[in-house]
Amino acid sequence: MKTNASLEERMAAVEAAITQIQAQIADPPVNNWLVQISGSFKDEPAFEEILAYGQAIRQGNESILGSLGIE
Repeated sequence: MKTNASLEERMAAVEAAITQIQAQIADPPVNNWLVQISGSFKDEPAFEEILAYGQAIRQGNESILGSLGIE
């Protein structure tokens, strides 16, 4: 900011800065990592396989556990 700026110019700069800050506060960036990655693996074939393994493990499917090296 110029040191010899008029009061009106200085107030306009302050008002612009406040407007910018209010916009940032009104729409904060997403910091939740789960929201950020949600859907990012939807077209990944390995992800579907991982989901199937997880379901088999939860259901106690011993044949799947053995093939994974989990005894």
